Amino acid sequence: MATTASTFDEAIALSGTGPGAGPGRRGRPGVGRVLAWTALVLMMAVTLFPFYWMLRTAFSNGAFLAAEPSNPLPVEPTLGAFERVLGLASTADAQAQGGSGAAVDIGRYLLNSVVVATFITAGQVFFGAMAAYAFARLRWPGRDAVFFVFLTALMVPPIFTQLPNFLLMRDLGLLNTYAGIILPFFFMTPFAIFFLRQFFLGIPREVEEAARIDGAGVVRRFFTVILPMASGPLVTLTILQYIQAWGEYFWPLLVGSDQSVRVLTVGLGVFRSQTPQGTPDWAGLMAATLLAALPVVLLFAVFSRKIVNSIGFSGIK
Repeated sequence: MATTASTFDEAIALSGTGPGAGPGRRGRPGVGRVLAWTALVLMMAVTLFPFYWMLRTAFSNGAFLAAEPSNPLPVEPTLGAFERVLGLASTADAQAQGGSGAAVDIGRYLLNSVVVATFITAGQVFFGAMAAYAFARLRWPGRDAVFFVFLTALMVPPIFTQLPNFLLMRDLGLLNTYAGIILPFFFMTPFAIFFLRQFFLGIPREVEEAARIDGAGVVRRFFTVILPMASGPLVTLTILQYIQAWGEYFWPLLVGSDQSVRVLTVGLGVFRSQTPQGTPDWAGLMAATLLAALPVVLLFAVFSRKIVNSIGFSGIK
């Protein structure tokens, strides 16, 4: 009996829940915990290092970068790269700091990217939500077969559709226009339909039945019942699609090479190719990349909590 009591007391002491337990009496963290935290810190360092190096290069003087390529700190710190990108530096000053001296209309490119990404996202979310509602809640012949066809589209590489879409935009006379860049992505995507359909399936049918009893039709139920309840997934899908549209490069380059509709990603590629001095303006390119990524980073930072909450959302709270 005494042996049993002693064993019980030892277990209580080890668990840290006894009357004498407290912060000062807790043991050292285990080896596994230390290794886990070490691995996590290393992974974060590896992930964040490219962003740090982008900042380091953007704030460096491009004329001295080649002399100190391994310096972890900005080389001859300056804001000259940002001035060149924003068009605030003269040609002589830009070339003195390793720039090409060529003009970069980043304001125009930024506006084009905002217009293209906004319209693409709005169309994909709106039409994707209607299609997802039709697949999840409405009954019509061949519904499951059509949905299977939509899912198979997820496995088709986007490069396979570029040539047919380009020929269609050319025949419609929409090359070098906003419409030519937006239309192939505007109406819906298989991912958007699949993402929202899974959420709509989890909404209790009793909610819709109550609205139907009150005389609400399909359209009214969709706009007044379903969409308000799906605000979390809709915001998540909006941000994900906006980030994807913002980063599109090949299609805008293919159909929108004219400067009037050139988006920011294509503009960065043009800026990269302007090398009258023989080497790219790495400081200016990193500064332009930082400015291009900043709107998306801010958007994600503002809505990050809503994204995390809705990705694992199941059922109705």
